[in-house]
Amino acid sequence: MTIQERIYPILERYWGYTEFRPLQEEIITSVLEGHDTLGLMATGGGKSLTFQIPALASDGTCLVITPLIALMKDQVDNLRSRGIKAAMIATGMSRRERNIALENCINGGYKFLYISPERIATEMFINRLREMNISLIVVDEAHCISQWGYDFRPSYLHIASLRTHLPLVPVLALTASATRAVAQDIQKQLKFKDERMLQKSFARPNLSYVVRTGENKQQQLFHILERVPGSAIVYVRSRKHTKEIATDLSRAGFSATYYHAGLASEEKNERQQLWSSGKIRVMVATNAFGMGIDKPDVRVVIHADVPNSPEEYYQEAGRAGRDGKRSYAVLLYANSDKITLKRRIAESFPPKDFILQVYDRVCNFLNVAVGDGAERLYEFSLNNFCQTFNIQPFRTVSALQILTQTGVLEFIEETDSLSRIMMLMHRDELYNLSLDDSTDKVLQCLLRSYTGLFADYVTIHEEVLQNRLGISAQSVYEALLLLSRMHVLHYIPRKRTPYIYYPIRRVESHYIVIPRSVYEERKERMARRIEYMIDYANARSCRSAVLLRYFDEKANDCDCCDNCIARRATPLTDERFAQITYAVKSLLANGSIALPRLTEMLSYPQEQIVEVVRTLCDEKILQMDGITVSLCE
Repeated sequence: MTIQERIYPILERYWGYTEFRPLQEEIITSVLEGHDTLGLMATGGGKSLTFQIPALASDGTCLVITPLIALMKDQVDNLRSRGIKAAMIATGMSRRERNIALENCINGGYKFLYISPERIATEMFINRLREMNISLIVVDEAHCISQWGYDFRPSYLHIASLRTHLPLVPVLALTASATRAVAQDIQKQLKFKDERMLQKSFARPNLSYVVRTGENKQQQLFHILERVPGSAIVYVRSRKHTKEIATDLSRAGFSATYYHAGLASEEKNERQQLWSSGKIRVMVATNAFGMGIDKPDVRVVIHADVPNSPEEYYQEAGRAGRDGKRSYAVLLYANSDKITLKRRIAESFPPKDFILQVYDRVCNFLNVAVGDGAERLYEFSLNNFCQTFNIQPFRTVSALQILTQTGVLEFIEETDSLSRIMMLMHRDELYNLSLDDSTDKVLQCLLRSYTGLFADYVTIHEEVLQNRLGISAQSVYEALLLLSRMHVLHYIPRKRTPYIYYPIRRVESHYIVIPRSVYEERKERMARRIEYMIDYANARSCRSAVLLRYFDEKANDCDCCDNCIARRATPLTDERFAQITYAVKSLLANGSIALPRLTEMLSYPQEQIVEVVRTLCDEKILQMDGITVSLCE
């Protein structure tokens, strides 16, 4: 039987498709032929099928390593809904939960085991790994293994050790964006037997890249949403701003909501569903909004704040126009953004003495003594910590991230852990239970609402039981706690918390050396990425080509970005020059105006307005003070 004869029936049986998306079949074929493979696929390109289908076409369990716990949950739930056995091991799970998941993968015919990178180096996992039949190792977000990447995570370096235990198992590394240097480093770090990279062009012919310059970003935002119909995403960098901008948009008559990592899981799901179904038009979000988005008809993605790197911008902007229709990626840029971006570098790399001070304080806060803590996980309240020591959260997080890169601890940012339940009694034993009426109703509703409870921990939503029974949330909670105390089931209520994991024992801080590769070199790379974003915002050439050059791809002009369109616009003839001159002087008759505001007020191409203003300044008809334009006296 050929590979195609094996994979197409699986695609149709479980997903209902008869054709693969571009590049999917090539990656699947490469993996099934036993090759180590690096797949570069744009966000939303269907990465998950490139390992799910070869895993289903092979004997054994597919090991999927990903740092995105929410993605694990989504994919495990999705696979189970299709009748495919899948398990996960992630931060925040109890030792008992982890043991059951591993036992199921050894004895239960499970096809997928999702695991976070910090768990793969533990003694428990390595010992159980030897008993498993692993068919494929998948490394998602593979750029995290490269120190040249924009999101390096030291825990990813443990992955290479798996190849010692599983020398014949192929590796599939997946990422949405990587430069040539990062792609080569990924293959080196994962010990590829032969270099093998499959990728599509990063070019998006239907996506029009646009930069709008001006200090009044709110006005620009309203203007764009008025002119571009359809679904939209607005990205900002702070949680506070998501709510503020969504409120402003709603007041202005736009249907909008907001999304960030601090929201409860139910709120996130509800808001994403409202947006995905088209009941809400605009989603204002931090970069926490992105994972699992499969909405093809997003017409515009607007960045109200400039991202730190072209990789981030390309991935987030790329969520527009996945249906192939004309869509827009708009960056709002103000002159003040350059200062803000430069400040981010200093904030992301606080002084080394402060970083070491944070290390000592975290250890003391968690009561971890010198020589203690190795391979232990601690819940960590960032807010309480910062209040206790009166230090800024942003600088603290930056220090914790650098300590993570150094390898003395790992800061695992806020994890939203949903409620989980597993039945402890056999089904036959339940008939002999003596329960009060309300508790019995909760138990019966639980058994009717969820499958697989007797074999594994299952994620539940207390609200489902509450709504179906017409009782209060407190009544559901108390009934589940009672059933847990009676050992009918094991109930783990939901919680949201960051964690600190110690890969090694605590050491005295004066022995910690922060390597140049972790501090100075990463700081330099961040500075270069930010400089590239500033250059992109100020570019006069094709914007698509500017982005593609960053990813080491040669490109012709796209003919659809703002700069390409401006070059094709009506030339600046003497007549057009006179028209713009008259319009500019008329506006300035009432007083000086900032140049960005001037370009917003006039309907002519921005580049032509700027050229006219500069010429009139040279002729002493106009004068400029900074960015403010006025008539000469």
